[in-house]
Amino acid sequence: MSIAYLDPGNIESDLQSGASAGFRLIWVLLLGHVLGLLLQRLCARLGVVAGQHTAEVAYHYYAKWPRWILWIMVEFAIIGSDMQEVIGTAIALYLLSNKAIPLWAGVLITICDTFTFLFLDKYGFRKFEFFFCFLITIMALTFGYEFVISAPAASDVAKGSFFPWCKDCDMDQILQAVSVIGAVIMPHNFYLHAALVKSRKIDRSKKEKVVEANKYFLIESGIALACSFFINLFVVSVFGNGMYNKSNSDIREVCLSGNNEMPDFYRNAFDNSTDDATSDIYHGGIFLGCTFGVAALYIWAIGILASGQSSTMTGTYAGQFVMEGFLQIRISRWKRILITRSLAILPTILVTIFSQGVDHITGLNDLLNCIQLFQMPFAIIPVLTFTASKFVMKEFAISRWEKVFYLFAAAVIITINYFFLFEYIDENYNSGIGWAIFGLIILFYSIFVIYLSHYCFVAMGFYQQSTSGKFSKIFPPPNESAFDAPWLLNDAIEDGSSTNKAIDAWKF
Repeated sequence: MSIAYLDPGNIESDLQSGASAGFRLIWVLLLGHVLGLLLQRLCARLGVVAGQHTAEVAYHYYAKWPRWILWIMVEFAIIGSDMQEVIGTAIALYLLSNKAIPLWAGVLITICDTFTFLFLDKYGFRKFEFFFCFLITIMALTFGYEFVISAPAASDVAKGSFFPWCKDCDMDQILQAVSVIGAVIMPHNFYLHAALVKSRKIDRSKKEKVVEANKYFLIESGIALACSFFINLFVVSVFGNGMYNKSNSDIREVCLSGNNEMPDFYRNAFDNSTDDATSDIYHGGIFLGCTFGVAALYIWAIGILASGQSSTMTGTYAGQFVMEGFLQIRISRWKRILITRSLAILPTILVTIFSQGVDHITGLNDLLNCIQLFQMPFAIIPVLTFTASKFVMKEFAISRWEKVFYLFAAAVIITINYFFLFEYIDENYNSGIGWAIFGLIILFYSIFVIYLSHYCFVAMGFYQQSTSGKFSKIFPPPNESAFDAPWLLNDAIEDGSSTNKAIDAWKF
């Protein structure tokens, strides 16, 4: 679960955050992790209490066509995330081989490495988790090394972390702050986490065991996200300390004059312009190599490689659970990998072949982060709906104040989505055709968000679900019999009462 907060898209967003705003946006990163923890807590509780993960509950809760649309939207999020992982891995191999492995070859290699790591799954889920921990450790050591040699001022890092303000920030820096939230909180992770908790053996027939499991899953998630926050913090601090207020010509001068043992083809990666320094995974590695020696370049690339490899498997598991839940079909994992990785690789390899070099492929990350933001409501709203529903959660449904808080958070995120999409279209596709397409997308997007929000408000008790008439055909009530609370049924059996009465007692 924590790997989704450390994929190459997140790392690049951290890099750009530091390069564009210095240390001033670290608090946004911290806020994103705190909000992420609270939302992940809901996902874990759903899996523990309902015994079903988010996609499985959605299968019973929504009508057929909305359910299919929701599945497609989540698949888009997974494919977008997978493309970032492919790009990150290809660039890491490109740097480690000193350009001997071209980008298109690196993209193709990612097909093979996924299947190579897949065999570890045969040795048990715990051993696979250990392998994930190993990759996280590599990221902590590599990015931590860059943090140590960069030596940013501790006072500046602390101030940026705990003072929620961005004095004199321009629009680009505000958009960067929005991008940080979009990169950190991944939509498909909400579906993944609720499914992962099912790998733990929980006696759901006893209420106290469910309470205990919820507590320890919260602690586990907190530790995991604390680790991912510090790794992200390392990246923001390194580039906030080194690239903030630097132009391309400034860094080019360092590359040409320094005794850093950098190959000549890296020394000319930055042009001689006075524009803000180019900040992406590729140029970030070259900056580190020019500033601290070529070893820093290779260590950076190893960290990016670990990030890409670990998040690849995260996307694979999320895709499998989503497909099994929404479609109620089971497909072998290697087939699932072949499908999602092919969908991610095809557009990526086309860009690598027909583009003019690494500069263009790294620019894809901005578009992919935008896609992640666009899909966010399709993960947050269902999770809030299910965890607020007494049909699903029984006495573990979220409280009134939690409903208010999470609704406010969801409203803020959705508003940010509209703002970010408007700015992105205005900057990149500012034409009549572009705005016409954008208008149609927003129309259908808004209709579907309203549809999902209706069920969320009903689950929270704001008004009753209609069970008759034309309105009920558009919003059919959920299949209540699909949700159980085994500890209540167990108590009912011991008391000699009927199962149906035990369930009926918890209806609205």
